[in-house]
Amino acid sequence: MNNPVEILLVEDNPYDAEMTIRALRKHELANSLIHLTDGQQALDFIFCTGIYETRREDQPPKIVLLDLKLTGMDGLEVLRQIRAFPRTRLLPVVILTSSQEDRDVLESYEFGANSFIVKPVDFEKFSETICNVGIYWLKINLTPFPHR
Repeated sequence: MNNPVEILLVEDNPYDAEMTIRALRKHELANSLIHLTDGQQALDFIFCTGIYETRREDQPPKIVLLDLKLTGMDGLEVLRQIRAFPRTRLLPVVILTSSQEDRDVLESYEFGANSFIVKPVDFEKFSETICNVGIYWLKINLTPFPHR
């Protein structure tokens, strides 16, 4: 796995993951997407450990779409660990969750989230939201990481 990944989707709900992937494909934004289902897998991928130890550290994803309510290690802990290391501190992380709890929003930003987005229930609204997220983070936004 030494090809650059643009989107790392961390989502344990199969329906939400499929909707996200379908929306990104619909707008041709899913060419280089990895979908993982738990927080530890995400950290292994980001830090090139475990089954991802051969992945190149110099090719971080352009964006991490991170659900908060994961089984096992939750999204806030994943975010906290990403922000704890200089190499990943500036990695763009967008919280993509069904939670609208004020506490979740506040903690996400306190731990360094770049954005907090509540997943719309309606597929068309969901698709439009994902399209906007993808276009902004993949096409408009510049990251401090080297261009590939």
